[in-house]
Amino acid sequence: MTGMLALYIFMLAAFTGYEVISRVPVILHTPLMSGSNFVHGIVLVGAMVALGHAQGPLELTIGFIGVVLGAGNAVGGYVVTERMLEMFKSSGQNKNKGAH
Repeated sequence: MTGMLALYIFMLAAFTGYEVISRVPVILHTPLMSGSNFVHGIVLVGAMVALGHAQGPLELTIGFIGVVLGAGNAVGGYVVTERMLEMFKSSGQNKNKGAH
């Protein structure tokens, strides 16, 4: 794959991703975030595989950075989802406590 082709694919993916995300209603962002955590896990596994096949210090460094950023992205997604679910759980429990 040539550099220009890779750049074209990256630009096309970035534009398409921006257009798709910008058209999602606000109410659906949290469920989509929760569903995308699965994709973040796949990215993390791919980064670990790439790190495993790395040769030389530059490739090892880039692979390590990819694994760290992928792990942070996956963990952050789960933390945000957990906080959102906790907000809904708390409001439901407060209503039940007031009824007793």
